[in-house]
Amino acid sequence: MNRQDAWELLTEYTASPSLIKHALAVEAAMRAYARKLGADEERWGLVGLIHDFDYEQYPTMDGDVPQEQWHTFAGARILRERGWPEEIVQDVLSHASYSGTALDTPLRKALFAVDELTGLIMAVALVRPSKDIRDVEVKSIRKKWKDKAFAAAVSRADIEEGAARLGVDLWEHVGLVLAALQGIAAELELDGRLATGEGEHH
Repeated sequence: MNRQDAWELLTEYTASPSLIKHALAVEAAMRAYARKLGADEERWGLVGLIHDFDYEQYPTMDGDVPQEQWHTFAGARILRERGWPEEIVQDVLSHASYSGTALDTPLRKALFAVDELTGLIMAVALVRPSKDIRDVEVKSIRKKWKDKAFAAAVSRADIEEGAARLGVDLWEHVGLVLAALQGIAAELELDGRLATGEGEHH
């Protein structure tokens, strides 16, 4: 399976531009961690790109819906049907705490650690007048981190736990992911175009 396969899978199941940007952000962060840890950058990137591919069509994570239709469980079924390696299926499952798949490899720990953080960093970029992620510094994220009303849906506890599992300092972790996202500013539409009125309108 290569990046093209992963991209086609993502875009087949996901129409939402914000979910596609989330996937690209997590992919970039995973590749950055693979480089840092001397791991397989392609494989880590693939898992990042597809980790939420089923979320738009299967957003349920609890309640009365049958479990096989929950987010990640539905995705795992689709991946298996399409012949994806079981190890990648398990990697994708691992980012859902209810899946029962242990965060027992560096890849899985990294996925858990970067997933929520990418959302926080992108939110910080969007409230800057320039709407350019390349203007964001770790100190601006640190300031917004303390403001619990800002990006309230982002679990700070999960990010802290993720960094601890990886054995990295929280703010070093934030810096590494920030740099990864700055490297794909154009794909995320966080390169200033939103300040000039180009790109998407919300």
